[in-house]
Amino acid sequence: MPIEKYKVRPVSVFLFAHQDDEFGVYQQILTEQRLGRRIVCAYFTSGVPHGADPARRNQESLAVLSRLGVQPQDVVFAGAQLDIADGKLVDSLQPAFVWTKAWLSSFSSIGAVFVPAWEGGHPDHDGLHAFAVQLCTELGLAACVRQFPLYNALRCPRPLFRILNPLSENGPVSTTRIRWRQRIRFLGYALSYPSQRGSWIGLFPFLLLHYIFSGTQAVQAISRQRILERPHDGLLYYEQRRFSTWTSLSSKILAWLASRPPETGT
Repeated sequence: MPIEKYKVRPVSVFLFAHQDDEFGVYQQILTEQRLGRRIVCAYFTSGVPHGADPARRNQESLAVLSRLGVQPQDVVFAGAQLDIADGKLVDSLQPAFVWTKAWLSSFSSIGAVFVPAWEGGHPDHDGLHAFAVQLCTELGLAACVRQFPLYNALRCPRPLFRILNPLSENGPVSTTRIRWRQRIRFLGYALSYPSQRGSWIGLFPFLLLHYIFSGTQAVQAISRQRILERPHDGLLYYEQRRFSTWTSLSSKILAWLASRPPETGT
């Protein structure tokens, strides 16, 4: 009797800048599991200022991911390992790139990679998007990478913003309808980050409206050309909040890209 060849279970990789960014892909995590894929996640900042303890934020995200069926051993807090504080990812693109390249190389079969969208919402999100797009392009994985929106300020007066709203500049949108039971479940998850109560006071009403009136999970393909372009016209959300400016962030990304070895990709 012939022995069936062992099939390696493919992984779906989720890259996050901060603990709680997973709120943008609650449905996608479940979708990938239904495809039979193992879910692995990595966070690329500590989520706290330098010197602060990220343990509480880590536990909050681990608890939510566990409720989504993700195994704790498949969650890595790379930002803490690399000493990348909240808001500082764009200053640590090369260490993050090198770490992620080694991490991705440890998987024998990658089915999909998900990364925060290029949308001008938070400088850490755009920094993560930039190095992930560059890395996956070099590794030949670009075709299986999808970006997911979190928040942006397109056509929004201060201090308003849009949540889970994909930018048309990022190309065609693939949407999945979320069942009402799941929407209620996900709203409960979004209330599971007490350490970020201040942020979620602002985020939660918009998330509620999204689930009531849209109720979709949106993803888009990536483009290396886009990381050379301003995410959208008008003031970006991180410029509204004075976290950074497009001039500052883009200059750091361009300087890093220019420093990349042209052939070795190391």
